[in-house]
Parts: sequence; C-alpha cells; structure tokens
Amino acid sequence: MTTIKDNDTAPRDAGAPAAGSAPAPVELLVCLTCRRGAPTDDEGPRPGALLHDALAGAGLPDGVALRGVSCMSNCSRGCSIALRGPGRWTYVYGNLDESQDPAPILDGIARYHAAPDGLVPWRERPEHFKRNCIARIPPLEAPDV
Repeated sequence: MTTIKDNDTAPRDAGAPAAGSAPAPVELLVCLTCRRGAPTDDEGPRPGALLHDALAGAGLPDGVALRGVSCMSNCSRGCSIALRGPGRWTYVYGNLDESQDPAPILDGIARYHAAPDGLVPWRERPEHFKRNCIARIPPLEAPDV
C-alpha cells in the first residue's frame, strides 16, 4: 500500500477516489445523554439532545447521516460528537455547546465528508476541532497505522 503523510503524520491511502466522484457517506454521531458536565432537569431535554436537534435543523451536507447515540463516556468534556465512515479515520470531538451557532460544526463535517480517508489537515480544521479532539481512531481496514 502506498501512503502519504498529512500534517498529523497519520498514514493516508494514496488511492483516493478520482476527482469529481462523490464522497462516500459518513455518519455524525451525537451523544444524546450528555449533560455537558452540569446537573440538568431529569424531565427536560439534555444539552446533547438539544445539540442533536440543532444539527438536525441546520442542513447537513448530502451524504451525512445524523444519528443520536446513548452516552459516549466523555461526560467531563462537554457535548460530544463522532464522525465516522467506511475506510475513514473516526474522530471524536468534545466541549461542544448546544446553544452556540452550529456553523463551525457543519464546516468540520463538510471537510471530513470531502476527505476520502477522513483526514482533514490540521490547519484546515475549524478552530474548535483543532482544540477539542478527544480521539482519532484508525479505520478497521488500515493494515499499518
């Protein structure tokens, strides 16, 4: 396998899809049970569920599926999301605030979706994604990482 390196020094498959081909679908996972590290009303919506609702109404890029999930075990680092897709690196981001404008999240999702292997160069990531990456997980298909 031929690999090239991005700014994060993670191996990248050199066999990217031809220019103009549609990117493979990706999933945006949002922790619905997140309390953003604060006590919440048990009967009211939690911050994670509010973030999910905000993203659902924000117009995700074509090819991005939004999925709510139960606890992502990142409770001390604010609302959490994960971006994943076949043959792509998975990213988990935290410290998201459901009351903030979702534009930076949408920008990060669009950049991830456009990257065939999910590796968006660090300098091209939205500022929040640069500073709040919880985990970067190699794809199952990656033989040498």
